[in-house]
Amino acid sequence: MPQAIKKDAEERMEKAIGALRRDLSTLRAGRATPALLDRIQVEYYGAMTPVNQLANINTPDSRTLLLQPWDKSSVSSIEKAIMKSDLGLTPSNDGSTIRLSIPPLTEERRSELVKLTKKYGEEAKVAIRNIRRDANDDIKKLEKTSISEDESRRHQDDIQKMTDRFVAEVEKVLSAKEKEIMEV
Repeated sequence: MPQAIKKDAEERMEKAIGALRRDLSTLRAGRATPALLDRIQVEYYGAMTPVNQLANINTPDSRTLLLQPWDKSSVSSIEKAIMKSDLGLTPSNDGSTIRLSIPPLTEERRSELVKLTKKYGEEAKVAIRNIRRDANDDIKKLEKTSISEDESRRHQDDIQKMTDRFVAEVEKVLSAKEKEIMEV
């Protein structure tokens, strides 16, 4: 039973790391990547639809994103959604495709992105600690019914080691992203 609790906690912590990586992939780090547009929702026939479901997104070079909508009538609504987003990019369209030029980041914008990166990292750490708390609570409940106090302490120590490992992984992911953002 305690093994199942630890396995569940480990899976949930891995999902927290995955969510952090997904969040960080949507941050602009000076080079064009289709993941930048993952959060953008477009009003399409009355429904909010992710832009990557409405258009093919390519990166012809490291500073340009090229969107080729499958439905040419959606070009203007995609353009409006990009303008409204917090990306700070200005789209230019030729009637059938949309080009997004990614300007180099200013030092001020880089520091803002690093702060945002740290915020995402802190949220991931909090999620991991909450998972640890839930797992420890489950172990303590078992201690009352089926396992000894020593076993309970050993399992809680294992959970703490797992938590430390995942928090270190969060730090590693954050430092890599910060390095990528600060790279000129």
